[in-house]
Amino acid sequence: MDKTQLLKGIRLFVLDMDGTFYLGDKIIEGSLDFLETVRKTGRKFLFFTNNSSKIPSVYVEKLAKMNCHVTEKDVMTSGDVTIKYLQTHYPGKTVYLLGTPVLEESFRSAGISLTNEQPDIVVVGFDMTLTYEKLERACTFIRNGALFLATHLDINCPTEDGFIPDCGSMCAMISLSTGKKPKYLGKPFPETVEMILAETGFKRHEIAFVGDRLYTDVATGVKNGAKGLLVLTGETKLVDVENSEVQPDAIFFSLKDIADHLEE
Repeated sequence: MDKTQLLKGIRLFVLDMDGTFYLGDKIIEGSLDFLETVRKTGRKFLFFTNNSSKIPSVYVEKLAKMNCHVTEKDVMTSGDVTIKYLQTHYPGKTVYLLGTPVLEESFRSAGISLTNEQPDIVVVGFDMTLTYEKLERACTFIRNGALFLATHLDINCPTEDGFIPDCGSMCAMISLSTGKKPKYLGKPFPETVEMILAETGFKRHEIAFVGDRLYTDVATGVKNGAKGLLVLTGETKLVDVENSEVQPDAIFFSLKDIADHLEE
């Protein structure tokens, strides 16, 4: 199937952000044109990021500074998926959260009971306010029987100055200490797809996950009955695809390239 034919059946594009739509604080050329084409052809888009250190309102503000005006309903994070998972599977359970203050507030607003005492569940997010005391508590609670969950598996987070340790790195440290591995949520896991299906009403085969990472963005689509589209504006280079277990349904140079095929 050629690219134009493949895109005909897509009704919703789930877009990664950094490396796909923008780089740092600079929008990637053609990204706004892509959104306009999506709207013009009667399709929808949703931004999804694994970065759980921030909440949708922060990304709405960031995008607005790039002349991209969306609402909080247009943005979803792995933190949102984690909240939904807790509400669905562990209602009323207490949680010890390793997360930023805005993530903590997001959990509380959703009715999640946070505690600093022995909890039912330990949740690890991309905690940019991490301290040794937090790590110590999390490890102790997990050893004492708390369930171990994590918002996402990313090892490193890209920045304009290079890479910094992300949620997966923090979980690796906890796992080495406790001997326990977490259940990861976010991309590329089924819980993310299930939440998007529930929130948008689209069917799996109508959705394409678009991003610059094979093991998260593309894998979410190809492993969960949707499409996985790779763009070459971020982390993954064409040479990386040859040796990857995860193979995209199609490869595009950029979002602008996808837009050009949509208009054909």
